[in-house]
Amino acid sequence: MVAALQISAPRVIGRYVLYGAIASGGMATVHFGRLMGPAGFARPVAIKRLHAQFARDPDFVKMFFDEARLAARVQHPNVVATLDVVAPDDEVFLVMEYVRGVALVQLIRNLNQRGEKIPPLISVGIMTGVLHGLHAAHEATNDRGESLNLVHRDVSPQNVLVGTDGVPRLLDFGVAAASGRAQSTRDGQLKGKLAYMAPEQVRSEPPTRRTDVFAASVVLWEMLTGKRLFYASNEASVLARVLNTEIVPPSSVAHDLPKAFDRVVMRGLERDPAKRYATALEMAYELSSVIGVASATEIGEWVTRNAAEELRQRAATIAEIERTAAEAGDITKGPGQKDVGTSTPGRSGTREVGATIWTQATKSAVGAADASLISSVAVGRSAAPPPGSRRLAVVFGAGACVLAVILAIVLSQRTQTGAQSDHAHSPPAVAAKPPEVTPPVRVSVDDLPRAPSTAKVDVPEPEASQTVPAPAHPRAPSHGSGRAPVPPGDDCNPPYTADANGHIHFKPSCL
Repeated sequence: MVAALQISAPRVIGRYVLYGAIASGGMATVHFGRLMGPAGFARPVAIKRLHAQFARDPDFVKMFFDEARLAARVQHPNVVATLDVVAPDDEVFLVMEYVRGVALVQLIRNLNQRGEKIPPLISVGIMTGVLHGLHAAHEATNDRGESLNLVHRDVSPQNVLVGTDGVPRLLDFGVAAASGRAQSTRDGQLKGKLAYMAPEQVRSEPPTRRTDVFAASVVLWEMLTGKRLFYASNEASVLARVLNTEIVPPSSVAHDLPKAFDRVVMRGLERDPAKRYATALEMAYELSSVIGVASATEIGEWVTRNAAEELRQRAATIAEIERTAAEAGDITKGPGQKDVGTSTPGRSGTREVGATIWTQATKSAVGAADASLISSVAVGRSAAPPPGSRRLAVVFGAGACVLAVILAIVLSQRTQTGAQSDHAHSPPAVAAKPPEVTPPVRVSVDDLPRAPSTAKVDVPEPEASQTVPAPAHPRAPSHGSGRAPVPPGDDCNPPYTADANGHIHFKPSCL
C-alpha cells in the first residue's frame, strides 16, 4: 500500500536521518531519509525499516540481511541500488537509492480511474527495462565469481519503480531465492504474490530464472490490456486460475493492440517452463522488436503527467524537510560528529600530513614520548610537551653541543696536521701579499707576549681620561700616545699597535 510522505520528528541513525514513510507493506515500511556528510553534504536516500514484530524474529532478520546481501551483488541501472545496512537497538534498516518516481501499480491505478491504459510504446519501454534488470540479477555472482542462481520470485507492479528520469527499476529482493542463502522457506509457505506466481512456484518446485520470466509476462499482459489476468476474490481461486485457467492473448482483450504482441506475451506465459524464454534478456530483445521502445525522455514525461499529484505532494514534503533541516543545522551532524569540511586558518591539510610523517619518522630516533614535541617544532606548530620531555630535550641539546665542539676540535687538528705535512713536502712558497684589512681582535695588551729587547723603553701609564689615538700609518711612530718611539729597524717589537678602544692591530710587515 502506498502511503503519503508525512513530516515526522527526525530520528538520527548513525550517518542517516529518518523521516516519514513513503510506502508501507506487510513486513516493512520505506521511509525518506538523508545521508549526512561533512561540510553540510546531504544526499536523499530511501530507508526500508523492518516492522518491530518481525525485527524480533530471527528468521525475518536473516531474510532482511539476505536481501541486502543479494541486492548489493546486483549492479545495474534497472535495479534499485542497495547502499547500506544499519542495525541499531534491535532494529534493522536497509538503506537504498532514492528514486524520484512512482510505483508501477500506482500508475496503473491512476489510469484505471480515468478509464485509460498505458500506451503500448511506454509499456514496452518499461518492461524491457525490467527484463534487463532481471537478467542482471540472474547473472549475479558472489565474490569468488560463482553464480548465485538468484531468482527474484516477486516480480509484480508493486516492485517496479518508474522514475521521472524515464528509467524503470526493479526492487525488493526480500523473498529472492539464491544459492547459499541463510534463510530457507518454511514448509507449505509460498513466497511472492499469488497472482504473479508461475505454476511451478505454486507447486513449490525449485524456482529458476524462467519463473521470473512468467511473472514479468503477467505484468506485461496487464499493462497492455489494463485488466488483471489471474484476479479472484480469494487466494484459493487465484491459485486455481494460475494453474488451470485458460490464458487468452492480450489482443483479444485490447482490440486496438497490435497482434504482434501476442507471440511474445503468450510464449512468456507458457505453463511449461521449457517452452518459455530461456532468459529475460531473450524476451527483452523479442519484445523491443515488435513496435520499438519508448525513449527514457518519453517515459519520464509520461510519468510526470500521470503521477503529477503524487510527485507534487512528495516534492513539497521533501522541500519542507530540507528547509527544516537547513534551519536546524546541527541535525545533519549527528551525535558526536564534527564538521570536517572546514579548516583552521593558517593550517593546511598538507601541513597536517607532513606533521604525521615527521612524527612517525622521529619515533625510532628519540622515542614515541618525545616525537610529538620534535615534530611540532619541525612543522612550526605549538604543542604542549608531554611530561618529562622538556628535560630530555635540554639533555639532547647539550649533548648535541658537546658533540659539535668535539667534532670541531678533531677537524681543526686534522687541518693543522695536513697543513704541516703539506708545508714539509712542498717547495718554499713566495711570500703572500699582506691583506689590506686585518680584522681587529679584542685582547688585553698586558696579556700579549713581548720579544726580548736590550733597550729599555719607558712607557708611562696613561691617565684614566687620557685616550691613545691610533697611528696614522702602521710604520710611523706615534709621538702623542705617551709611548716611547720605537728605535729604527726594530718596529716589530711589539708587532702590533693599540687604538683608543683597546683593539689590537697587527703590523702587516711583521706577519
